[in-house]
Amino acid sequence: MLVKTCCAAVMGLEATTVTIEVNITRGNNLHFSGLADISVRESIDRIRAAFSNLGFRYPTADITINMAPADIKKEGSGYDLPLAIAILAADNKVDYGRLNDFMMVGELGLDGRLQPIRGALPIAIKARAEKFRGLIVPQQNVREAAVVNNIDVYGMESLLDIIHFFNGSQTFEPVFIDTRREFYEQQSQFDADFADVRGQESVKRALEVAAAGGHNLIMIGPPGSGKSMLAKRLPSILPPLSLHESLETTQIHSVAGKLPRDTSLISQRPFRSPHHTISQVALVGGGTNPQPGEISLAHNGVLFIDEMPELSRSVLEVLRQPLEDRTISISRAKYNVQYPCSFMLIASMNPCPCGYYGDPTHHCVCTPGQIQRYMNKISGPLLDRIDIHCEIQAVPFAELSKMQPGEPSASIRERVIRARKIQEERFSSFRGIHCNAMMTEKMLHQFAEPDAQSLDMLRMAMERLKLSARAYTRILKVARTIADLAGSEKVQSTHIAEAIGYRNLDRGDWAERGI
Repeated sequence: MLVKTCCAAVMGLEATTVTIEVNITRGNNLHFSGLADISVRESIDRIRAAFSNLGFRYPTADITINMAPADIKKEGSGYDLPLAIAILAADNKVDYGRLNDFMMVGELGLDGRLQPIRGALPIAIKARAEKFRGLIVPQQNVREAAVVNNIDVYGMESLLDIIHFFNGSQTFEPVFIDTRREFYEQQSQFDADFADVRGQESVKRALEVAAAGGHNLIMIGPPGSGKSMLAKRLPSILPPLSLHESLETTQIHSVAGKLPRDTSLISQRPFRSPHHTISQVALVGGGTNPQPGEISLAHNGVLFIDEMPELSRSVLEVLRQPLEDRTISISRAKYNVQYPCSFMLIASMNPCPCGYYGDPTHHCVCTPGQIQRYMNKISGPLLDRIDIHCEIQAVPFAELSKMQPGEPSASIRERVIRARKIQEERFSSFRGIHCNAMMTEKMLHQFAEPDAQSLDMLRMAMERLKLSARAYTRILKVARTIADLAGSEKVQSTHIAEAIGYRNLDRGDWAERGI
């Protein structure tokens, strides 16, 4: 007897419908076709054990299994459930009348309980697009999949529940998630707040400018000066995610298996902080079974790289193309996938190998040559993609103990949101441009052209401070953001002056001077 069930294979962020065909005839052999890898073939052992522990007899027959389309490699354990149901239906243990109305995915435990799988959200999107009546997933994935409307999503605990469901011996209700209510309720709940930061007003201002324009930023300062503390609070002042951005971000985390349990939507901008021992593949994505890397997990959020020069040069250099294109294409012999990676890069570093160059309270033991070699670990092309360079000093204890709490994140966030709204209106006719950091050279001449006085100031700064030519466009972009924060239609000399102050690492004498 021939029976068909439907499931899905996830490649990148897209799901492809997979039809599982099971044919049972007289005999005692098992035949697999359709590019099933070893993890899929092992499902038969799990299915045998699950049948036995649930009181069902595995059929003694010649079983032929085909997984179509046959030119797509099938990997992972999510095919356990549709395989088991197809075998039971072909053996007349399950009513097959409604099987074609439902897509199902899930891993089977040896006791028949369902285990969670990756990619439930893109699978649910595919099931709706293919006009299936419903989707059956493990209970742990039900909230993730149920954010997709116009399709019934059922969360099941075990294989026995699904047998009862198709045989009509037990009634189950689809799960309903009020997506918008949950999304908006959690948007402003942050564990870290800028009110906790005492002092460091100039650095907080730089972070506000970075958040308002979507600019990349690097902080240079001695150990204990608060670089990590400040970076972790950046998401609390960024504009809230839109519902579209939230779905896109949730989809990436779903595919990577990083979505927290009992989470339906990611409602806050992600903050990713990889260790400096991270590999290229872990950072940009890929692997034998392609998975998103840290840069894609930071999509629509912040990628924080602490102690940037400690990362290997090869790992740092792979950031150059994603920072420019905001997407990453991963090409291997067996696949080609593309992941989005529009993130803000926030980096931190010590000013020298010992960490105390320019610190008034500690003596630096590094020579100018050692400092220069340390700085050269970050290449010019990568530094070129970082708009704001911010120097930071540790706050003395005597001042730290006297200071009042700082300005709360909510107040800073209001100013950032106002500036972003100005930019959204400005770039409304430009596809894919949402903030000042994304402006092209042509757009700079249209929206950030300095007046004569500002141009003279910029020329003088570049000559006296030995600023590189690549700093020019970065200064204009940052100045445009500063003007937006001030509510100014034109870029003025005061905005240019502040933007020039954010290009410290472009100064030719940086390693030979005191901070």
